Amino acid sequence: MKNLKKILAAVLCLVLVFGLASCGSKEEDHLARIKKAGKLVIATEGNWSPWTFHDEKDQLTGMDIELGKALAKALGVEAEFQETDWDSILAGVKAGRFDMACNGVGYTEERAQTYSFSTPYVYTHKVLVVGKDNEDIKTLEDLAGKTTANSPSSTYAAIAEQYGATVTSVSTLTETMMLLEQGRVDATVNAQVSVEDYLKQHPDAPIKVVQVLDGDPVAIPMPQGDDSASLVEAVNKALDDMRKSGELSDLSIKYFGLDMTENN
Repeated sequence: MKNLKKILAAVLCLVLVFGLASCGSKEEDHLARIKKAGKLVIATEGNWSPWTFHDEKDQLTGMDIELGKALAKALGVEAEFQETDWDSILAGVKAGRFDMACNGVGYTEERAQTYSFSTPYVYTHKVLVVGKDNEDIKTLEDLAGKTTANSPSSTYAAIAEQYGATVTSVSTLTETMMLLEQGRVDATVNAQVSVEDYLKQHPDAPIKVVQVLDGDPVAIPMPQGDDSASLVEAVNKALDDMRKSGELSDLSIKYFGLDMTENN
């Protein structure tokens, strides 16, 4: 009987030990797991200049790439960028395949129901772009019954559809402009900085901007829930430090040619 009691006591101790260990692992939140892994997994397209693209040496660079590296450094880990199509970025963040996305993601109330967002790090203006000889489309109201090229599930595609356009889905800005220049679509709604950057690289492109729209906040989407609360807090602190030091403004000027960190 005494031996049985000793055995039961030993089993109980093991249960308590493993139980406490299990509880400890459950208490390890998203930020703790990132620090334990030593890396911040960031989703990005890698083909959307000047946000995220490959330079002449095929090195991944851009506003969002430098931003991601700065955030990883602030968290005390390395940045690991995983390039993927736009349509897979938010789905990957939601599923937990990525810790966050650095890809010029516009904040919307609808998206905020599914993702935790950082504070905005820049504010972008959207533009309506048409072929050089197009005189039928001058404002968004003229998109009814027309066609546009945009990434699926993007805010740009949503705007075009809202005004009655039929959206042709594309993966890159280059594809968008190719369809527009070839007359296979009537227009595109896109980021002003990206369009201006494209025109710098292709000054003879037969396209024109016909309308500039209001600025929108761009932020960093992360998984939603209490598990990610400390990660969001840490990212917001890092962004705030970058604002105060001027680093965020410097990055904006470096890649966009102007300070887009304020909504004005």
